[in-house]
Amino acid sequence: MDRNPSPPTRSRDGGEEEEAAGGDCIGSTVYSKHWLFGVLSGLIQIVSPENSKSSSDDEEQHMELDEEMENEICRVWDMSMDEDVALFLQEFNAPDIFMGVLAKSKCPRLREICVGILGNMACFQEICVSISSDKNLGQVLLYCLCDSDPPTLLETSRLLLTCLSQTEVAIVWVERIREHPAIYDSICFIMSSSTNVDLLVKVGEVVDKLFDLDEKLMLEWIRNGAVQPLDQPQEDSEQQPVFRIVPCVLEAAKQVRSENPERLDVYMHILQLLTTVDDGIQAIVQCPDTGKDTWNLLFDLVCHEFCQSDDPPIILQEQKTVLASVFSVLSTIYASQAEQEYLKIGKDLPLIDSLIRVLQNMKHCQKKPENSAESNTEETKKSDLTQDDFHLKILKDISCEFLSNIFQVLTKETVAQGLKEGQLSKQKCSCAFENLLPLYNPVVEDFLKILREVDKTLAGNLEESFPSLKVQT
Repeated sequence: MDRNPSPPTRSRDGGEEEEAAGGDCIGSTVYSKHWLFGVLSGLIQIVSPENSKSSSDDEEQHMELDEEMENEICRVWDMSMDEDVALFLQEFNAPDIFMGVLAKSKCPRLREICVGILGNMACFQEICVSISSDKNLGQVLLYCLCDSDPPTLLETSRLLLTCLSQTEVAIVWVERIREHPAIYDSICFIMSSSTNVDLLVKVGEVVDKLFDLDEKLMLEWIRNGAVQPLDQPQEDSEQQPVFRIVPCVLEAAKQVRSENPERLDVYMHILQLLTTVDDGIQAIVQCPDTGKDTWNLLFDLVCHEFCQSDDPPIILQEQKTVLASVFSVLSTIYASQAEQEYLKIGKDLPLIDSLIRVLQNMKHCQKKPENSAESNTEETKKSDLTQDDFHLKILKDISCEFLSNIFQVLTKETVAQGLKEGQLSKQKCSCAFENLLPLYNPVVEDFLKILREVDKTLAGNLEESFPSLKVQT
């Protein structure tokens, strides 16, 4: 966000320089302790008992933030990205002041800024541990997840993600969230109803991190929705809606896709994490509508959004992680719901086309740089290349498994249609064989048997290109 004013600057000929020379600087910065004390004192005044006892006539006024105070506290927000400033705020017990604001103030902008400052401070390990160990502050921050103000929700989610990313304190936050069932309802509500893509992505990152850290919590959240009745009677339509994790994830993913499909990775990974447990698979496929909605969204993504025929092959490097998640979930649904009608109507050939295109592009992405001077200058470049190869290998393994599953159910009619429409040309079949052999040898052999009945010449050409098949068949 770029709305925050810049930190206060110092003139070289003003009195502030004299103050700095007298020890007014915060650490090695040029920021003034005296000025910061004044801003924090102003915050204390805002939430002091005499100011908090307002009449109903003054309530609307307390929802707004004085422009001068907003500018100053926004400067603190910017300054808090500096470690010296963050440590000074910690020493001055600023988190307690911010906690008081969050507990008492009804001003959305002020609450957002205070959480934002805490989020910046939590980026430093020592402060993150201190903030996380404060039970009262932890309670107040979790309560902020039930706020109705999107910017405050965004900053709260950013702060939680920062803390969950610190191994020393992550489990503390996981346990706190587990102890507050209202967090589940709030997150589901955000995912199912928000149109703010920045907020949806950040909340998705929090959920993804929680599920990755703690399978037990993931199972609890899955079952939290499963114990509710699938259908509400008409007379109960005005009651609070029943939230179930998969429909909420899908709704958020659709909203993100409509505005910025490049940021879909996190929701696709959440779905992939759900498929790592039986309860998660059931949460996706047990309700026919949910299974169909999940399948249709992911099918559309791989057939019309990611790694398309007019994209440069290198695009696979940018999309490898999201494609791995999407293909993994599709493969799981395909294997567990083969009898469902929505999987039978013209789905196999477009998927084969997408999977083979990914495998074709992978060969291009795995080529090493020819200029050795560029590729060997730094160890970090070698490690980055290795990391890229690792993620591409994951995508390849998932793609090959999914492709083999589809090949096993192909009929003579489908193969004939694929040859006619180009999804099963000689070049594409060769690419499939190169990647499926030798691990999926029986699958390839069975496919060749069908292919001989449809196009004996093509089958013979493929056998010539892959002698091991000719010997064994």
